[in-house]
Amino acid sequence: MPLLTLTTDISEKDFLVGAIKGQLLRYQPDLNIIDITHSLTAFNYAQAAYVCRSAIKNFPTGTYHLMLVNIFDEDPEYMLLAEHNGHFIGCADNGLLTMILEESPQKVVGLELDKSIQKSSLFFTNVFAKALQELQNGKTIEEVGNMNIQIREKHPLKPMIGDNWMEGQIIYIDNFENVIVNINKVEFEEHRRGRSFSIIFKRDEVIDKLSNNYSDVPKSDKLAFFNSAGYLEIAINNGNAAGLFGLQGFSESQTINNKVFYQTVRVHFQ
Repeated sequence: MPLLTLTTDISEKDFLVGAIKGQLLRYQPDLNIIDITHSLTAFNYAQAAYVCRSAIKNFPTGTYHLMLVNIFDEDPEYMLLAEHNGHFIGCADNGLLTMILEESPQKVVGLELDKSIQKSSLFFTNVFAKALQELQNGKTIEEVGNMNIQIREKHPLKPMIGDNWMEGQIIYIDNFENVIVNINKVEFEEHRRGRSFSIIFKRDEVIDKLSNNYSDVPKSDKLAFFNSAGYLEIAINNGNAAGLFGLQGFSESQTINNKVFYQTVRVHFQ
């Protein structure tokens, strides 16, 4: 039974997510569809890349991943189908693919889009479903699409680094208003080199140690730790860090209702 993850920015308030699944099952009735999320913020590439990247790495090789995110940000000529480290990824040619992978895909083809048909999420799904069916029937990725394409690339959002500091962008705020920063544990430890540190945000809020989980600090206290995806997370035990500290994701407006929202977190090493 083939596995397919589904990630979109279209929400679940109407029929569309169900219709997308129906289209997929028409071509592959034994498909096991697993929802990642349908609540991504439109045009927030850093957020989408973080969510998709963090999910993909937990699935077995051979899994298919359909990402209907920002599909009309560019006027599409084709849909991308990539094969990378044993995974198959379908998405729009809008730069998201390289942000997710943090490198160029090992193999990528273009799935031609019929110019006479109105483009929609269901149309993209239909194109991907046909390719998935062909792959399941034994064709290679080179046989189901056009390899002679030049894909759009966007670079993943990386922290700024100095000799004694790192500055990261807030890339995601979860349902509990915990704040995720684009500083991963490997980068942090490489630059830290055993030194003490101070995590500074909202001008004067400071955290100078890493916790293992929320219960490491008393209720209502702030803490920082590296989450299950390996990224720096700032939280409040039994509280809402983003709302209390005025923290906001980098791609959203810095000023909302005349309130200033902070989008960066700096780490100083001593």
